[in-house]
Amino acid sequence: MVHETAYYDLLGVSPKVSSEELKKAYRKLALKYHPDKNPNEGEKFKLISQAYEVLSDPKKRDLYDQGGEQAIKEGGMGGGTAPMDIFNMFFGGGGRMQRERRGKNVIHQLSVSLEEMYNGTTRKLALQKNVICEKCEGYGGKKGTMEKCSNCKGRGVQVKVQQIGPGMIQQIQSMCADCQGQGERFNSKDRCKNCNGHKVERKKKILEVHIDKGMKDGQKITFNGEGDQEPGLEPGDVFIVLDQKEHPVFQRQDDNLIMKMSIKLVEALCGFKKTIQTLDDRMLIISSQPGEVIKNNDTKCIQNEGMPIYRDPYERGQLIIQFQVEFPEKHWLPEHLMFQLERLLPPREDVMITDDMEEVELCEVDMRKQQKNYSREAYEEDEEGPRSGVQCQTQ
Repeated sequence: MVHETAYYDLLGVSPKVSSEELKKAYRKLALKYHPDKNPNEGEKFKLISQAYEVLSDPKKRDLYDQGGEQAIKEGGMGGGTAPMDIFNMFFGGGGRMQRERRGKNVIHQLSVSLEEMYNGTTRKLALQKNVICEKCEGYGGKKGTMEKCSNCKGRGVQVKVQQIGPGMIQQIQSMCADCQGQGERFNSKDRCKNCNGHKVERKKKILEVHIDKGMKDGQKITFNGEGDQEPGLEPGDVFIVLDQKEHPVFQRQDDNLIMKMSIKLVEALCGFKKTIQTLDDRMLIISSQPGEVIKNNDTKCIQNEGMPIYRDPYERGQLIIQFQVEFPEKHWLPEHLMFQLERLLPPREDVMITDDMEEVELCEVDMRKQQKNYSREAYEEDEEGPRSGVQCQTQ
């Protein structure tokens, strides 16, 4: 039994979550709360990263399940990796030294349908990105007119001192607002009018995203050097992360497709013929023979009708069909005809009944009443001590 669920709750998953579902949950939340997208959600991003770091490691997860966050701290297994490093390792953003030589990578999530992953498609994505200012060529103003920032004295930071109590002061260091931490700036007449001295300007870029047949949920498509530009740095990359939308009929499991099909009892016993519309709009006909009994939750498959194999699209996985047998409603057949139906079905199993046995009545269960009974009894048990168990209610 799991000791506490705080980390699971942060990622919006259950304690029984699989590693694949855990990755998907972290991916969505990390992209949503990334500081570049949500500057005010830094603490949330940190907590999400901390939870994923623990739960994605089998040893740490086992320790957390047994003793919670306290066990992680006592075991010396907590807080080992910075949130941004976890993010970059997950999305392939490179190490810290690499990031110092390059501009920031940009990550975008693109929602795609299962049909698009099955058939392949091209989507156009409009991005706003920083590019080197064409007018000043990334210098920020008139060459040779850069001067030391008078506000921070060239340090790039400002130090403010404030009193927090009697005899207690606190020093707060922040980036200089006048020179944006550069230590140097142009005066207003020498500053580039196009970029206002920022050295870069915002421009719209249209990317054509080619989604190949068989690509998977969470797969990355990389556009090298299409990230924000900064003077003196190699541009970062743009990562497009595919986010598969739910489909009303099919579920994907690796290269297989899974669907549920309801059939009536007569079809389960006497055979059926059904059609299935595929993701490329073909119609498949499936059938069963009379006497080939299909039981509830039976599973059948159709070879080579699943998802295309990525980079080998002429090969496909399986289409797996899970059958759900619909039974008729109560009293669907007049009682005087029941004996005729019984003659056609396999014989009943005889039950030996003796005088010391007790005959009882079966009744319907009202789950809402049961829940109320449980809640009331739990309250009464707290007030008065243990009471008798839940009783069955006749309708």
